[in-house]
Amino acid sequence: MGRLYPALTPALRSFIEEAPVFFVATAPQGADGHVNVSPKGGMDTLKILDDSTVAYLDLIGSGAETIAHVRESRRMTLMFCSFTARPKILRLYGTARCVFPDAAEWDSLIGHFGQHPIPRSIMVLSLHRIADSCGFTVPEMTLVRERDLQDKWGQRQTAVQLEEYMREKNSHSIDGLPARPA
Repeated sequence: MGRLYPALTPALRSFIEEAPVFFVATAPQGADGHVNVSPKGGMDTLKILDDSTVAYLDLIGSGAETIAHVRESRRMTLMFCSFTARPKILRLYGTARCVFPDAAEWDSLIGHFGQHPIPRSIMVLSLHRIADSCGFTVPEMTLVRERDLQDKWGQRQTAVQLEEYMREKNSHSIDGLPARPA
């Protein structure tokens, strides 16, 4: 059934690279805060940097839980599910950090991802636990297509509109934690 891995193997890399969707889980440090799970799509938004590091392009969205949680606790789990005939679930546990567009390493990281008009940050996850499980109860489904609605929305926004949106929707988590650098 389940197995632990010391690093990302070629088979695990293929499984991750073929996934059309993955899930990001984060939580604040305190017991009172909300645990957050976010679906992420766009097959060109997640990249394996090495055998123990992955990164994904975090696009401007309707909330900022992940950024706020990572800035406070740095804990993150990514989950990948097989929706094909061969069942499998893969979880990557680690310590994350946010790389914002004004960071020195932004330029070296952004080239790993596809072109998207509204990047907010790049989440870099250093893995300390890699585990799979059976996935026997995950349904088998067929991908129809990726959605491009977020990119289309971003293309219609001016820089001023994006800044206003981020100030309104992306400044703090629902628990009041700061999400954007001061």
